[in-house]
Amino acid sequence: MSVLPEQPRPAPAVAIAETVRSTTEAIVPTTQPLPLFDRELSWLEFNHRVLAEALDPGVPLLERVKFLSIAASNLDEFVMIRLGEMRDVIAAKAASDIDKATDRFAKVRKSSHKFAQAMYRCLNDDLLPALKKENIRIERVSDLGKKDRAAVEEYFCAHLEPILTPLAIDPGHPFPFIANLNLNLALQLESPRGELHTVVLKIPETLPRLFALEKKRFVLLEEIISSHAGRFFPGLKLRTSVAFRLIRNSDVSIKEEDVQDLLKTMESELRRRDRREVVWLEIAEGASEDVLRLLIESTGSNEHDVFIAGGALRLRDLMQIYGSLDDAKLKDPPFNPRIPAQLASTEDIFSIIRRSDVLLHRPYDSFTAVVEFVQAAAEDPDVVAIKQTLYRTDPGSPIVEALVNAASRGKQVTAVVELQARFDERKNIDWARHLENAGVQVVYGLVGIKTHCKLCLVVRREDGTLRRYLHLSTGNYNASTSRTYTDIDLFTCDPEFGSDAAQLLNLLTGFSVAGVQELIERGDAPLSWKQFVVAPMDYLRWVLRMIEREAQQAAAGRPASITAKMNALVEPAVIDALYRASRAGVRIDLMIRGICCLVPGLPGFSENIRVVSVVDRFLEHARVFRFENGGAPEVYISSGDWMPRNLLRRIETTFPIRDLALLRRVEKQILPISLGDNVKAWVLDSEGNYRRRTPGENELPLRSQEQFIAIARAEAVHLGPYEEIIRKPGSFRRKAKKKKKH
Repeated sequence: MSVLPEQPRPAPAVAIAETVRSTTEAIVPTTQPLPLFDRELSWLEFNHRVLAEALDPGVPLLERVKFLSIAASNLDEFVMIRLGEMRDVIAAKAASDIDKATDRFAKVRKSSHKFAQAMYRCLNDDLLPALKKENIRIERVSDLGKKDRAAVEEYFCAHLEPILTPLAIDPGHPFPFIANLNLNLALQLESPRGELHTVVLKIPETLPRLFALEKKRFVLLEEIISSHAGRFFPGLKLRTSVAFRLIRNSDVSIKEEDVQDLLKTMESELRRRDRREVVWLEIAEGASEDVLRLLIESTGSNEHDVFIAGGALRLRDLMQIYGSLDDAKLKDPPFNPRIPAQLASTEDIFSIIRRSDVLLHRPYDSFTAVVEFVQAAAEDPDVVAIKQTLYRTDPGSPIVEALVNAASRGKQVTAVVELQARFDERKNIDWARHLENAGVQVVYGLVGIKTHCKLCLVVRREDGTLRRYLHLSTGNYNASTSRTYTDIDLFTCDPEFGSDAAQLLNLLTGFSVAGVQELIERGDAPLSWKQFVVAPMDYLRWVLRMIEREAQQAAAGRPASITAKMNALVEPAVIDALYRASRAGVRIDLMIRGICCLVPGLPGFSENIRVVSVVDRFLEHARVFRFENGGAPEVYISSGDWMPRNLLRRIETTFPIRDLALLRRVEKQILPISLGDNVKAWVLDSEGNYRRRTPGENELPLRSQEQFIAIARAEAVHLGPYEEIIRKPGSFRRKAKKKKKH
């Protein structure tokens, strides 16, 4: 009798996803084929909506520059990750599948090139002429007067010439390594005998991209270097100088079964990422055929990877213009977040939370309340332990320093630091070491499953017993992004929430990913949550059950509707469930900022589904779900979108809003205003096109973010600019002064 070879067991994180997905068919069987928009093309549509803000003459001019910079930065990340991942997929495909994957890659790359061309049209046809009218200029050195040329000369001699290193390309000098995203100049030189030489000059990344001649006039760094490059090559004539840069495949992939030390593995993988293959070669106009061919061959690219830019490369650097100019008429009116009246008290923050749950709608409510919570926990002598997750944080983070302070005071402090937060890996490694050196117990979570949930658990001794206080959020512990991202936070001391948070943190610190897999397979009691819904264990099944429940309510003639606000909707099983609910008569309103693979308005599938996207001053980031439930509505907040990665490959938390006053605020104020936007909202049609929503015949204009700002101003407690409000922990009484209601 022959013995079959043992089949390789899938890696634990992969096995978890397979186990969870295999159990969903019992909840909602899959419809085949399923109408879906392409994920990558849907993302590019989102970035077109960002670019539309840069093209909108109704947006203040410097805000338009900011939006172009954001669109360019978004495209860089898309190329690094999505095009890079598609290349990996092609490399891993069987021969029979390669053609399909290659065709899709070519289509997405072509669409990416078209988008980049649209950015340069925006720059050249719209923004530069508009900036010129405001006397804001990006000058060429050749157009400068004598005084300005002298200033440029002085800057070059003092700050550039000492650090520039020309790198010749010839048999004795191989083509140099070119770092991802960095700018370079390819110089073509001619000797007196007519021989051509090529030299590469790397443009320093340590200096600002734009040199300010005076307040509103700038010169690009590469323009300064190019105009002075001849002095490096006496006796040779500079024929051409062209800027270029590379974008490399930057998708980090760690094989969990090979990991012995996650920190060391991540550091090694980051070094490997820096040298991965090129997926985009960007060159300024004017390159000769010789230089172009040399760059393609020397970087391992092909002609399809080349994008000829119609202007200055790396448009994300235009953010420097936005940041350096303070002309009020060219920017959005300033807005200082409010401290909710509930927190503007002489009481300490723990007394306030004991009385009732507290909800923040940021950035309209201030992130200071979150900082206050952690700082107060660090200094309160009755606090015995703090446990917190950290996904992305900011330089000089007051949250991190509060944890360091708590550890120095002898408190038990644990930080779950996610090393695999994309493009923040190096920063998080530095934070982890800083925390460890201060005596904080640092844990890196589960290999192969990112810890994406945002929570801080504080354990406090009160009247001879221990009470848990909890902060939960849809956003990161990051003071910088807190000013520009919309998120929702909850403070509570609900014992069931505290119990769930303690269990989740114990899971992150005490279990391996293989142990989590075994718990899921057995369905053991440790994974029984009182209030939380936790991914990857329960989130997908819960979403499908909640959608199916609404379908059953509609079938029984009871009120049934779903309102869901999130960043992206991709998961096919969830989309299929929404199609089924729509056919059952459930009214579904989806607010999806970015990627949406669901096709709305399709006969027989999605007549009852509407998809809107709001792109405005702040980045819509909160995840909020409301289910009508036959007239007994339920509202949930989540850290995770309805994407495969959030549902199956990340630790995410979803939790209900139980306090009735807070529930009313979400379902009667936050969701209706967001959904009612008819100024900055876009509506998705069944062809995959977005059209800007405009007020109807009897409608007044409603710009949701401006409405939330007006509400915050009307109810504000004035504390001053953000920098002034990281003050004595424990209460808000120092500066709190109730503003007169409008």
